[in-house]
Amino acid sequence: MALGKDYATQECSIARALEIVGERWTLLVVRDALYGVRRYNDFLVHLGIPRAVLAARLQALTAAGVLEKRRYQESPPRDEYVLTEHGRGLWSVLRSLGAWGRTIPGTLPPREFRHALCGTPLGVVGECATCGGLVPLEEVEMLPGAGLDPDPADPVSRALLEPRRLLQPVVTEPV
Repeated sequence: MALGKDYATQECSIARALEIVGERWTLLVVRDALYGVRRYNDFLVHLGIPRAVLAARLQALTAAGVLEKRRYQESPPRDEYVLTEHGRGLWSVLRSLGAWGRTIPGTLPPREFRHALCGTPLGVVGECATCGGLVPLEEVEMLPGAGLDPDPADPVSRALLEPRRLLQPVVTEPV
């Protein structure tokens, strides 16, 4: 029996979530948005994703209310994609998935996440053991880890080599 293309017959919140984020590239687009990537070309070069696939993913995530499309330049017209509050809710999902990925034998963590206010490494879902509770995204500091390429080819990866807070816009070109 062939696998269906959607989960319409499933009465399950996980199936509903997979309808939005279950495609191969989608969570990587959301991950990059959390890292501060906002512009189409920056997503394109950092992910190495085909243009048509990226355009479809951005359109679907915008339609689902995960991203908001904002105009940042009028002539020529250019837009950026910013996580909505709904999209920010995926941080704990990505954090947990990343924690699981770090348990794969032979891998080193490409990034480390700390509570910027106290320096404590974050727990599995983004909690701070020192301060207690989940750390707001604006207080999460991302640092390069041992598994990160120290000399990446693309400008987004180079920008992400510096310690930075999540959601801080990535700048790859002169302003």
